[in-house]
Amino acid sequence: MAIQPPPSAGADEAPLDAYSRVVSSVAAALAPSVVSLLVDRQRAAKRVPGGSGSAWVLTPDGYLVTSAHVVHGSAGGSAHVADGRRLPFEVIGTDVLSDLAVVRTAACDLVPAPIGDADRLRVGELVVAIGNPHGLAGSVTAGVVSALGRSLPIVAGDHRSVVENVIQTDAALNPGNSGGALADGSGRVVGVTALAGYGLGLAVPVNPTTLGMIAALIRHGRVRRAFLGVAGRAYQLSPRLAAQLGRPRGMRVVEVVPASAADGARIRPGDVIVEVEGRPVQTAGDLQRLMASDLVDRFAILRVVRDGDLLNMTVIPAELRAA
Repeated sequence: MAIQPPPSAGADEAPLDAYSRVVSSVAAALAPSVVSLLVDRQRAAKRVPGGSGSAWVLTPDGYLVTSAHVVHGSAGGSAHVADGRRLPFEVIGTDVLSDLAVVRTAACDLVPAPIGDADRLRVGELVVAIGNPHGLAGSVTAGVVSALGRSLPIVAGDHRSVVENVIQTDAALNPGNSGGALADGSGRVVGVTALAGYGLGLAVPVNPTTLGMIAALIRHGRVRRAFLGVAGRAYQLSPRLAAQLGRPRGMRVVEVVPASAADGARIRPGDVIVEVEGRPVQTAGDLQRLMASDLVDRFAILRVVRDGDLLNMTVIPAELRAA
């Protein structure tokens, strides 16, 4: 019986080859910018090893981005860079509400990662995760964007919070991946990876909003946010109001926190917030993004629909403090 030769490479293999080329090129380009972190904890007046994670290089002069829960409760540790050096790092700032942190080494010649914009991602798009799972530096996995706008539960010490609008991917993320880079097919960082559970990979998006938070961590060591004191959900406006405002939805208030700025301004459940300082609000996420530091402790104008009428209401948001 004659042995048939294997089929020649053809069009059927082309998609796999193209996929492999993209993943390998992203890995080769981004690997020099991904760092392994060994975190120290303070115990009995001395530093002891306290876990590991990943980070990626933001600037050549040593600033690295990682996850807040990776370095929570730590003042520093050691960073293992791709060229083999082991560099001490210090924690510059953490923000448990976004699960972002910035650390810094003394190096001045690191390779910064190209930065993309997660706001441009689409479901089904190829993404590549590079990190330090189980202490194995430079590990690469690939997958697609499974969903956008997910919620990420975060536990950092005694603090528990939920990070909104995260990226879900089927790229395998294991313990130690947290803080690493999630990149698009062009090798640009679009997310900071975080482990939510086996089989479910989530990443905090890298976009203009989070880049502003990272800049605040570098400058001030923390992120200031305004706190209005409402919970709500998207609400369909009447055709008349939708035509008047030029958009179909607002955010309907379902709960007002007692003694909050919203409570003081007499905002009540059932009101629909459609603008903050002239900027449109259609969802709870819109309102959250607009609660920037420049609104803390100053007058702000909300445009609210109540009983079918448009009202202007003045509030003075306080600063949101992490629990």
